[in-house]
Amino acid sequence: MTKQKYEMKVERSHTMDAQHMQQLSDICLAPYMQLATGLIGKARHAGGNMFRHQMDTLAILIDYGYIDSVLLKASVVHDTVEDIPDFDKNLIINADPEGEEVLNLVLEVTRREDEDKKQFLHRILDTGSQRAKVLKCADRISNMISLGYVTDPKFIERYCDETEYFLLPMALEIDYNMYQELIGLIMTRRRYLEDGGYFDNRHKESSSDSIKK
Repeated sequence: MTKQKYEMKVERSHTMDAQHMQQLSDICLAPYMQLATGLIGKARHAGGNMFRHQMDTLAILIDYGYIDSVLLKASVVHDTVEDIPDFDKNLIINADPEGEEVLNLVLEVTRREDEDKKQFLHRILDTGSQRAKVLKCADRISNMISLGYVTDPKFIERYCDETEYFLLPMALEIDYNMYQELIGLIMTRRRYLEDGGYFDNRHKESSSDSIKK
């Protein structure tokens, strides 16, 4: 059995009873949703826009029982710093009394200028907080579901490989159910590539290149 680095401290409810529903209803997300509307014009590779992706990530967290206010607020604006040009971080800080905590979490899951994608994911996996890992896993579940609408096989293969190498160990640390969902998503996306003959064609191309050399 894999030993976790730490005991879970992110607030979570396994059953949405009256007490936890009240706790959830007391979280004011409106100021953060307003900031996230700046992502409405940002198109996604699979269709839709980045604003909808923020809401989808929020829904996934609630679906898994997370009721941590900072985590949920950060999920609503987690792509604003990276995807809105010249975004003013003070808008998050001043959104409400938890704004500074929310911004710190958003920055944890925001790719830095000196990072490539692998370095970014390595950082979260190796040194990220629990909240950052939970948020990144929910974000990746949303992205993997959307991957079902992507028709670029090379993009799908790369994204599945990336999820296997970085997100699965991350999910295994913090939420076994998320881990299981990610495995299922990887399997269905790779099956799509296999059924379409992508791996056979890639092997033929590789063999042809070797003969030419």
